[in-house]
Amino acid sequence: MALPTAPSPSSASTVASTKSTTALPSTLSPTPTPPTTSSVPQPSGSGPIDGLVNVISSKGCGPSGATGKITALSGPNGHIDFLTCGINGNGWNPPLIKIEDIVTVDLSAVAYQNGSAFANCQKFVTTFEKYGSQYGIPAIFLASFAMQESSCIPSTVGGAGEQGLMQLTSDKCVGAPNGDCKDVDFNIGAGAMLFSQLLGENNGDLLSSIGHYNGWFQGMTFANATAAAHGGNCREQNNLDYLHQFLNGWCQNINAYEHNPPLGQYFNLNVCN
Repeated sequence: MALPTAPSPSSASTVASTKSTTALPSTLSPTPTPPTTSSVPQPSGSGPIDGLVNVISSKGCGPSGATGKITALSGPNGHIDFLTCGINGNGWNPPLIKIEDIVTVDLSAVAYQNGSAFANCQKFVTTFEKYGSQYGIPAIFLASFAMQESSCIPSTVGGAGEQGLMQLTSDKCVGAPNGDCKDVDFNIGAGAMLFSQLLGENNGDLLSSIGHYNGWFQGMTFANATAAAHGGNCREQNNLDYLHQFLNGWCQNINAYEHNPPLGQYFNLNVCN
């Protein structure tokens, strides 16, 4: 994935990773269609509180450390140590948070602003909104995945062959029009379907679902996440700053790779330069 200093295609996304212990669907339908009923669990939280994330269960991870001001390590959706709880110990055991309980901006309200973090995504806003509405996912989430994974550049091909805006692997490209998985409409639709499926499989657990998109799994340790740095494809590492960059960066209309100071504390992909 893109590094804080020089955006580039994502690595170790769920669609590419073989490390996740959660079984994902091996194929996606050729043309994503709306389910009869949403696969995303119905809201059970009460929304953010005073502009900060509302945590349903900390699972022993302590206070969220959420701050109204976005810093290198924190923001309205929690401190990086809270989001990555357990990574440096017995393994990742994320707090329970649902979509409706986090703080985000509205994509259409910010994408066209001068200096928007989503300048690269402007041409695709209506497509993000279309599939966000279809799958019950805020459009800002889909655009944030696109920025995190590919800097919202449709022609992006990842280090393991991941395709397009949402960095889909070949098994998620079945049915792409004319075999072109980088087709914007197909790519965004398939990425939205995948994330919807992850939310369903994780009973609406947002952090687990976002993490799984980057190949994280419950119980993942620092050593698991960084193993690829010591052999194989370095960029197949899991970006340990992913959750903080996603939730306290992109979802706030902050460019996670250009913010000063850079968002994160691990920057474990920097060794791949």
